Amino acid sequence: MIAGEMSGFRQRARLAIRGRLGSPKLGLFELGTHRVVHIPACVVHHPLINRVASVVRRALVDTELTCYSDAAHAGLARYLQVVVERTSQTAQVVLIANSSSSEPFSTCFELIRERLGNDLHSLWWNGNRERSNTILGDAWQHVYGPKSVVEHFGGAAVHYPPGAFGQNNLNIAERIIEHVRAEVPLGARVCEFYAGVGAIGLSIHERSSALCLNEVSPQSLAGLELGLAELDEVDRAKISVARATAGEARERARGAHVVIADPPRRGLDRALTDYLIANPPERFVYVSCGLDSFLSDAQRLTASGVLRLRGLSAFNLLPFTEHVETVARFDRA
Repeated sequence: MIAGEMSGFRQRARLAIRGRLGSPKLGLFELGTHRVVHIPACVVHHPLINRVASVVRRALVDTELTCYSDAAHAGLARYLQVVVERTSQTAQVVLIANSSSSEPFSTCFELIRERLGNDLHSLWWNGNRERSNTILGDAWQHVYGPKSVVEHFGGAAVHYPPGAFGQNNLNIAERIIEHVRAEVPLGARVCEFYAGVGAIGLSIHERSSALCLNEVSPQSLAGLELGLAELDEVDRAKISVARATAGEARERARGAHVVIADPPRRGLDRALTDYLIANPPERFVYVSCGLDSFLSDAQRLTASGVLRLRGLSAFNLLPFTEHVETVARFDRA
């Protein structure tokens, strides 16, 4: 098991905002409920996340903004998302609101900017008027600061707009990326599925002779395009982007020496799995965040004998939980 720090490691957090007017709670739901446990000094958070949460809480109180109620589907302040950029040690801050515009939050935003000062990377409003457990809505407004948090992996700049998926434990995520990079031979043709903003793919662009990146999320694709725009013309020319589901884009793996997949917890699209069994690449690197789905996918991938499991590593990406990030290497028999 590859592990890292056990405190202060979380550089990305989403906190529910609930409670009474003048007494908001910012924290996590009790298991199986919509009751929020206030966590003003969480030891696993980067200290800046706790500072942002404190500043936002005070701003909500001072501007008399109401907190969201799940039962009544009323109240304005719904969630807070904070992402810490490692190089600048500043925070990208998103207030998720039960409102159709950012206007009710204008004074609150002014207070947050003033009180965070140089600790603030950027400020965003997100509107989610749906009665659901989905956190982010489709409506966005950029209030202040750069349009993305930038991290660097393998020398490449990787951009995270506020709506794009990102790992919360970047120090361990970086070790996973380095592990995957080591599995890619120099000059290989590579196809990566579920590429997100390109944290893995862009980090290996210099090692590959051709690279196809697959993603379907609009926010992640926006971040990926920002990363691609930073490459020189020669490197950019050898990279293509397949904007579709992994199953729909499966044919893009044809001719690849190495296929990489980093799917969500449910595992690989069935159509992609079937394609890899029928057309096994020389190497398949599978990054999994769901052990049950990984075991099921691995059984199917190896059942016919065309792919063989040759390497397996576990990363403690989410300390204090039962979840383990697994990186597996399958080679063609």
